[in-house]
Amino acid sequence: MLFSDTSLKGAYIIDIEKVEDERGFFARAWCQDEFRANDLITDWVQGNLSVNKRMGTLRGLHYQIAPFAETKLVRCTRGAFFDVILDLRPDSSTFGEWFGVRLSADEHRMLYVPEGIAHGFVTLVDNTEASYLVSQFYKPHAEAGVRYNDPAFGIQWPLEIQFISKKDTNWPNYPMRNLIS
Repeated sequence: MLFSDTSLKGAYIIDIEKVEDERGFFARAWCQDEFRANDLITDWVQGNLSVNKRMGTLRGLHYQIAPFAETKLVRCTRGAFFDVILDLRPDSSTFGEWFGVRLSADEHRMLYVPEGIAHGFVTLVDNTEASYLVSQFYKPHAEAGVRYNDPAFGIQWPLEIQFISKKDTNWPNYPMRNLIS
């Protein structure tokens, strides 16, 4: 597995290392030893699947507040989406910054999202699936979010948002006093 830094501290793009022949390829999609060697979380408690029928569907930006903050390992299992993470850790050198990456089923790439970072994505094609592992159980009372178009962050989505839940549309603007200049 190949671990590449992103512009957000502690977040990584993870690529598989293929062993190919005329039949196709074999690769490790998860290895506890390799994650531990990179000082990453290895204790996943829940696996989630998000099925999205239409291109332009947005989910997020979501996170859970402490003490239920969660780390996520996200991959695309069908189709393609543009994945966005937003650093909301007040003590982080990248606080208030966002990072986006295209994930597709064909690329087999994953995104490691540490706790304290909000996560969301927009589908780039119809019939897209996102699969992710999380380090904490879902707690409705700890759920929080940031609106996808909050002007405090200026996230550049690659296409127009067509489908979004009422909840995700109604997240309030993030308190500007929390942003470090």
